[in-house]
Amino acid sequence: MDIRQDDPKAPHVADLLAHHLEELRSVMGEHARALNASGLSAASVTFWTAWQDGVLAGFGALKQLDATHGEVKSMRAAPSARRTGAGRAILNHIITEARNRGYARLSLETGTAPLHAPAVSLYRSAGFVSCEPFAGYQPSPHNQFMSLDLSR
Repeated sequence: MDIRQDDPKAPHVADLLAHHLEELRSVMGEHARALNASGLSAASVTFWTAWQDGVLAGFGALKQLDATHGEVKSMRAAPSARRTGAGRAILNHIITEARNRGYARLSLETGTAPLHAPAVSLYRSAGFVSCEPFAGYQPSPHNQFMSLDLSR
C-alpha cells in the first residue's frame, strides 16, 4: 500500500469523496459531520490517499485540534478495496503521524448505523475506546466518539 499526502480537491479523489459524503448523509442526515474537499483542504488538516497497484484504495485525514490533540477525519476505503487492508494502512499512517507530531490523544467521531460497524471494529482493534464528545461535537443517536491515548 502506497500512502501519499495529497490534495482533497484533486480530480482522482472527487468520485470517492462524493460517494463518501452521499453515503454518510443517507444514513446520518444532518448529523453527518464529514468534511468536503474544501474542509479537508484547511490548514489544520493533512490529507492522504492510499494506492494499491496504481488504483486509489482510500483516503484519510488528520486534523490538529490543539498542540496535543488530533482528530481522524474522513477515513474511507474505496468499495473495490474493502477487506484489502487499505483502511488499516491509512489508520496506522494517521496514528504514526499523530505520534510523530507529539499528540497525546487522537480522537474521532463516527456513526452508529450498521454501515459504520466495520470502521468501529477497525478503530477498536487499533486501541480506540469510547469517549465523550470533543471539539464542540454534539451527541446524537447517529454518532459516537472514540479516542486513543498516545501518551503511553
